[in-house]
Amino acid sequence: MKVRYTADPVRFSRMTTEEVRENFLVDLFAKDAITMVYSDVDRAIVGSAVPASKALSLESAPELRAGTFCERRELGILNIGGAGTVTVDGTEYPMAARDGLYVGRGSKAIVFASDSAENPARYYLLSYPAHAAHPTVHVAASEAEPSQMGSLEGANRRTIYKLIHPEAVTTCQLVMGFTVLDPGSVWNTMPPHTHERRMEIYLYFDLPEDGRVFHFMGRPDETRHIVVADGQAVISPSWSIHAGAGTSNYSFIWGMVGDNQTFSDMDVIDIDRLK
Repeated sequence: MKVRYTADPVRFSRMTTEEVRENFLVDLFAKDAITMVYSDVDRAIVGSAVPASKALSLESAPELRAGTFCERRELGILNIGGAGTVTVDGTEYPMAARDGLYVGRGSKAIVFASDSAENPARYYLLSYPAHAAHPTVHVAASEAEPSQMGSLEGANRRTIYKLIHPEAVTTCQLVMGFTVLDPGSVWNTMPPHTHERRMEIYLYFDLPEDGRVFHFMGRPDETRHIVVADGQAVISPSWSIHAGAGTSNYSFIWGMVGDNQTFSDMDVIDIDRLK
């Protein structure tokens, strides 16, 4: 597991392009491997599991000083690949494309598998410290109530799907779901906002091989951008905006933790404040 110490706003304003990428961008989805990055921002762990030719077991890491990965943590899983199965302490949870799974604190044996080696599951993983144990819950993408936002005129028409949220799943901190942009739309989260009480991580997917998203971050008056490819994530501290524009439409997974689980708790930034 790699450990990432994230820059503060003062250092961020002086960073080169490569330094910004090294601090905030995460490469994921290596085949037949579990990839993990431990961030000092709210002690988030962001990762992936791609079980192509073999099943993969989620083990603890020396950095956690724990017997099992979820000994003191909760875990959100979202499949963006082919069909598969996640087994938690002997219980199998079939995972179709875009299905989610919440794994509660205290869960021990977690195993990832795919139905097909040619089209393996691609599990996105997001984990945070947990103060209590809650049941493991499977949330099918078909069960998530869609919420449409934006407009074609604004090139930001999109549908938001909440998977792991207080109305559906009891968690300690984690709130998680995904957003799908309509064809012809390229902007997400514009006008932007910050979460002074929460941090957030974006995972971009459904991009063509030569497609990119220009992810904007930083203080509203001191912004930078990161060029992001399919299957890459961006760590967004509470002080940073998080918005993006793509070379075509795309999808992204959002996951948040902090002082509350209120989806609408955000501080919207007026466009004329951006620099």
